[in-house]
Amino acid sequence: VMVSTIQFVGALRVAAEQLKSHFESPPSIPQCRPLSGGEILGCTSPLIGMDTHDAAIFLGDGRFHLESFMIANSHLKAFKYDPYTKTLSTEEYDHNRMKKLRRAAIDEASTAKVFGLILGTLGRQGRPPVLERMESLLTEYGKEYVVILLSEIFPHKLQLLEGIDAFVQVACPRLSIDWGHAFKKPLLTPYEAEVCLGAAEWAPAGRYPMDHYSGSGGPWAAYSKPASASASKPPPRDCSSL
Repeated sequence: VMVSTIQFVGALRVAAEQLKSHFESPPSIPQCRPLSGGEILGCTSPLIGMDTHDAAIFLGDGRFHLESFMIANSHLKAFKYDPYTKTLSTEEYDHNRMKKLRRAAIDEASTAKVFGLILGTLGRQGRPPVLERMESLLTEYGKEYVVILLSEIFPHKLQLLEGIDAFVQVACPRLSIDWGHAFKKPLLTPYEAEVCLGAAEWAPAGRYPMDHYSGSGGPWAAYSKPASASASKPPPRDCSSL
């Protein structure tokens, strides 16, 4: 299977065509709509069948976007071809460490009474429908929360907010995955918050979902529809009272 970032999608198709004669099964280019065929993002990657492919080739530079694909498809051996340096390398990711850290954050947040719901205001990262779902779920499970708008999420900023036991950030999932351990209190993604509340399964089939902008992503994804809560939603706590 072959993937890339958007600027190399055209070259990816040409490369896949040229490689057909070198493999018994021709390379395939998956698509995670609404992204282009073969395109991946740092938070969004297609799921590849457990028994359909053995390896993946990423055409591009850097690791951020490739790591998303590796996280979603830990069963595949990953290679990267850098078109700038013209080098092919084997790439690895410490899945066990990542899952251990994220599971620990989820478990710690499970005892939280008051959550800080952070809606990212940088670009189009923050999705109000996802925030509304988080509000509904927290209300349904008897948790208090306060809504916080932030353009950038740093550990020292969150340390200034007293009276909050855990945070859920509706911005970039990779902030929690890559840097969550740098925060003193749990900083969960919407998916992890659902796991924390018992509304979603933890890493089904050993896979951590990377479906933030996927049209077929989970209910925590950016294009999901707001959930209707069984309980009426009370107003969030006034931040001035914290």
